[in-house]
Amino acid sequence: MTVTETKPSHDHAAEVASGDRFEFGKNWSQFLSTLNPERIAMAEASLRNMLGVDTLEGKSFLDIGCGSGLFSLAAFQLGARVFSFDFDPNSVACALELRRRYAQDPERWTVEEGSALDAEYVQSLGQFDIVYSWGVLHHTGDMWTGLANVIPAVAPDGKLFIAIYNDTGSQARRWRALKKTYNQLPGPLKSPYAALVSTPGMLKGFVKSTLKGKPLEPFRSWSDYARKRGMSRWHDIVDWVGGYPYEVATPDEIFDYYSDRGFRLSKLRVGGVGLGCNEFVFQREPEGGKTPGG
Repeated sequence: MTVTETKPSHDHAAEVASGDRFEFGKNWSQFLSTLNPERIAMAEASLRNMLGVDTLEGKSFLDIGCGSGLFSLAAFQLGARVFSFDFDPNSVACALELRRRYAQDPERWTVEEGSALDAEYVQSLGQFDIVYSWGVLHHTGDMWTGLANVIPAVAPDGKLFIAIYNDTGSQARRWRALKKTYNQLPGPLKSPYAALVSTPGMLKGFVKSTLKGKPLEPFRSWSDYARKRGMSRWHDIVDWVGGYPYEVATPDEIFDYYSDRGFRLSKLRVGGVGLGCNEFVFQREPEGGKTPGG
């Protein structure tokens, strides 16, 4: 078995206690009870589609902010040698549980506790063929430092797959305040609050669908939600409402940042995302460097 070393989580606990951080890991530990083969297959399909591959056999895969561990598992089952880390100890526990359940070759999947803001830690991991960080760096509290810290982890000619919240101006600033409020509420009030603040958006979607003659479309979307990325709609809603720290960027800002640092955009998914995530797959220009995963 891979020996899992963990770093102290005092900063994480202090941020949660002060209302400055959402407990993503606790939310995802509940999601694991809904995990099934279909969700795993959809996560694998999402990776294959965005990365433009059929398999990850022989590739090294770094999951920065692994959350539930679902996409680490997807990469593992596609054949990659996987390294997962997260700042949240409960997320680390989720990934370890998925490794326990599904990894018949656990030596191929390492799980640790670590921070994307710790440049020394990230650099110590070496370089990887694929660096994946979906919807994570905007929750670090210092997004641009996180965006910079992932660069050394990408091997020459390797791929960087990230997703960052879209900057919608005043709307995004309003949601930042709502998220801050969620994290300062007593525990029993958090779920009702998440349902309350997400209801207007759902009602708007219902009205639009009704006007188009498709009143059942919003309800069908709940059952179809897993087909997008293998995730749970309710757990994503809680993750969204509670997701703090919260930062945003425009697609142009992300594109320019990595283009100026030797990356070429190979796939982009933007438009119609509203407050959601823009997805980017960059390829690092070939140059001398470390052996991937070394």
